Amino acid sequence: MPSARSDLLTQVRHALIQAGFHLVGEDARDSRPGLAVTTVPTGVLVTWTASDGFTSLAKDHPGASNNSMQAIVQAAITELLVQLGHTVTEPPDDGDLLILANK
Repeated sequence: MPSARSDLLTQVRHALIQAGFHLVGEDARDSRPGLAVTTVPTGVLVTWTASDGFTSLAKDHPGASNNSMQAIVQAAITELLVQLGHTVTEPPDDGDLLILANK
């Protein structure tokens, strides 16, 4: 029988794919560009890695940065998942998103 976290993982991955986000493997240490969606004890963690091309492009344009793009990506993911009824938080020190499992 699937656990609540694996159900949540499936729901989040499906929602992000349907919205057009590029997902990479489920390994949080995967450094390929895109979103990694993994289970953690409290729910599901979404981590975004920018491509080398984007990082280089951001360096060449004043006002553009990996941090500003990460904030935009996080806002889009948060809004999508909140609209679907999920609780989304940001862990305090790493810039990822945590989607909490319902208790």
